[in-house]
Amino acid sequence: MSGSSELPRLLAALPDALAAAGVVLPEGRLVHGNEGEDDQPTMWVSDGPATRQLWTALRAAHEKSGLWPLLLDHLRGDTARPWDDGELWPADMSDPGAWDAQALMAGWWADHTSIDDSDNLSPAERLAVTAPYGQRWPGLAAPQPVGDDPDLHADECVSVMLAGNPGLRLGLVATARGTDSITAAGWQGPANYDNDTAKLSAVLRSWEHRFATRVIGVGFAELYLSVAAPPTDHAAALTIAAEHFAFCPDNVWQGSAPDFTTYASRLIDAPIWSFWWD
Repeated sequence: MSGSSELPRLLAALPDALAAAGVVLPEGRLVHGNEGEDDQPTMWVSDGPATRQLWTALRAAHEKSGLWPLLLDHLRGDTARPWDDGELWPADMSDPGAWDAQALMAGWWADHTSIDDSDNLSPAERLAVTAPYGQRWPGLAAPQPVGDDPDLHADECVSVMLAGNPGLRLGLVATARGTDSITAAGWQGPANYDNDTAKLSAVLRSWEHRFATRVIGVGFAELYLSVAAPPTDHAAALTIAAEHFAFCPDNVWQGSAPDFTTYASRLIDAPIWSFWWD
């Protein structure tokens, strides 16, 4: 994972990396985190909206440039947060490579399915939330067959996101792996559950390997992934849904699906996965 100290140097070299695509980086600025420990910027943020052409060129140049592009949303009602306000804490993050995705999700599953006196649900209602598994962690889902080229699929998903929200801005993070971009930026989206985003990046590394995902966008507390190898049947979708619940229980607790199995059915052939933490 590249450090924020590399960001100005990589940005200075970016025009050469983009020259073949004929793309020019728009106006933007370096954003510094709130830690106050040094003067190193944590990411670059565009002033105006992103475009599909720009995203595609930056994604294609990533191996050369060392900069991963992100579509940036903001807190509803406050366009300054978290990017312009610098609500980013990269120095607080650990190394994604220090974590095991299976162990992390098994632990989160146990936490989210536990039954205690402070729960607003009865034991039967709590077990029903994650039926058919209840409190039993089913383990990691098997890798799924890759359909489209994962990078080209990410480009298409970016088009879909921009069509739905053309105001999304562009962020650039200095990182060798797109999975680690949220950690390198010091993103705080899931802070109410865990404020070490490196743990999420460890899971994203596993998903990239098993489901050909790419990190394409983030909001104040939202995360968006393109998925080139989604589940193609309900049995596979159920085990992947268990991973989603461990990773982001609010997707199930506060999502639009009436139950866990319905949530799983919506993952079948889904090109984009989205997550939201309350």
